[in-house]
Amino acid sequence: TRMDAGTTGILILLLIFVLCYLVLESNRKRAQLPAGPAPWPILGNLWQTDVFPLCKHYPKLVEKYGPIFTVWLGSKPAVVLCGYEVTKDALVGHAEEFASRSQARGSLGSFQSFPQVFENDLTWRELRKFTLTTLREFGMGKRTMSERIQKEAHFLVEAMADMKEAFEPNMTLIHAVANVICSVLFGSRFNYKDKDFLELLDTVTNYINYFNSPIARLYSTFPGILSYLPGVHNRVLTECEKLKNFIQEKVEFHKRTLDPASPRDCIDCFLIQSKKEKSTAWNIYTDKNLIGLVFSLFGAGTVSTSSSLLFCLLVLVKYPHIQAKIHQEIDEAFSANHVPSMEDRVKLPYTNAVIHEVQRYQPVHNENFPREVTRDTVFWGYTIPKGTPAIPMLDSVHTDPVQWETPKQFNLGHFLDENGHFRKREAFIPFSAGKRACPGEGLAQMELFLFLTILLQNFIFKAATEDKDMDVVSLWSGLEEKKLHYKFHATRRSVSS
Repeated sequence: TRMDAGTTGILILLLIFVLCYLVLESNRKRAQLPAGPAPWPILGNLWQTDVFPLCKHYPKLVEKYGPIFTVWLGSKPAVVLCGYEVTKDALVGHAEEFASRSQARGSLGSFQSFPQVFENDLTWRELRKFTLTTLREFGMGKRTMSERIQKEAHFLVEAMADMKEAFEPNMTLIHAVANVICSVLFGSRFNYKDKDFLELLDTVTNYINYFNSPIARLYSTFPGILSYLPGVHNRVLTECEKLKNFIQEKVEFHKRTLDPASPRDCIDCFLIQSKKEKSTAWNIYTDKNLIGLVFSLFGAGTVSTSSSLLFCLLVLVKYPHIQAKIHQEIDEAFSANHVPSMEDRVKLPYTNAVIHEVQRYQPVHNENFPREVTRDTVFWGYTIPKGTPAIPMLDSVHTDPVQWETPKQFNLGHFLDENGHFRKREAFIPFSAGKRACPGEGLAQMELFLFLTILLQNFIFKAATEDKDMDVVSLWSGLEEKKLHYKFHATRRSVSS
């Protein structure tokens, strides 16, 4: 009918008007920001395969637009920061301006109190201060933490010695690293075959893998729509509820058995602080924040460190001469019955250089963890409005040709001088920099050094199948995307004492 045709025509005109408005509004915002790839209406650059994932495409985008460019997460612009000079200036030189976390956090589901992305920056600052103080109290950088890791390394060596067949080491490494953070958070470690522990780890690894995935980026941008649709995001967030309940049970047990004069772990410290703060008008030491804090420390303290250890083993089996040199350095530095400690790091410059070069060379995916500009900021000639997400590409810092002699190659010369002494590099920031740098950096570096040296003191690692056609980074990508299974043999070393 004529009325139906008229209504349809009005709806089409209305749709055209809305699209035109969105395009004009997008162009108005784009004119104020650094140049970047043209966004689609509504979706932005999210589904443009020559833009995302940024970790794959940023080098070409830098060539075209320079070290600062804009991408669009739906209708919201995000400024991408590349290269050492730009990233350092943002995170350190403009630390206050780039100190907030992005509000685009729909992917967090029920974990609204996840401290790294807490919407209240004052709360985040207080939680961060508490975290750093508590980690120090429980021995981060001190002998007690070193002893915790040495003890756990003993269990890790036993577990690997029991592997009679070729095996994939990733879960065994996750068990060991997770137990170190468990001893800090819960006051105890778990058996590697404990059902609750395995379920806990499965949930955390699924969550972190999901958080790094394209669907998480899409969900963060359109949480209101995607929360009603089926998909992996709903399954992962449902699993997180189980983890939340597990942590809540631990908290209740700690409340029943708390001795304020003798705190056992991070949860006890939090509960003691909570009692002190109850009389104040602004108490952030709530159960909700405690669960969020424990979850974030557990996730951050498990997956990234264990993945660096796995990448290190990949490097050692691909470059057996490097592994042999580490074996030689360890054997010359101390006897077979000496358990390596942090004090031994000065005696092992080559091993230390390998660990640092592994962290530099390993691909990092941090684009789903944007910062947020806290106020209108003039930065490198651009005015970036308050609330704009900013994505510092740490990979671009570690492959900056101005800073590194051979950025695309695994080269121990990056961390060794001509005399074989270890040298620090200013452009080495695997834990980020500035006010949002990872609070567990000291713990992670300690774990990497102690776990690796103790493993190599005890084992020779070889690949179960030779794969000469694939380089380390390609192998790693295959493992990350679960397109590849890569097994190792761990042979006990016979070293005379």
